[in-house]
Amino acid sequence: MKKLRLVLSDVAVGDVLEQADWYASQSGHALAARWEKAVTSAILRISKNPQAGTPCTFRSAQLQGVRRTTIRNFPKHLLFYRFDGEELFILRVVHGARDLESLF
Repeated sequence: MKKLRLVLSDVAVGDVLEQADWYASQSGHALAARWEKAVTSAILRISKNPQAGTPCTFRSAQLQGVRRTTIRNFPKHLLFYRFDGEELFILRVVHGARDLESLF
């Protein structure tokens, strides 16, 4: 079996760090660390089974094939990704109450 290539977009990295900074300022560094660990766990989980995420139903043809998964213990946050058989590309990690399609 060929090794899966994992790629995080610059925007996704920024999403994770921005949320961690917010948690640190609002509730302390322990919550920020739990957030970062939860995101890492979600990435590891989908890297083992990329088809497990829920297919998104965005209108844009450019967003066909995008999937999403939740972040454990942070149920309102979603991780969006694409998988093409060789590469797992993390697109965004955002709060689900936002206008999601406009973020891409």
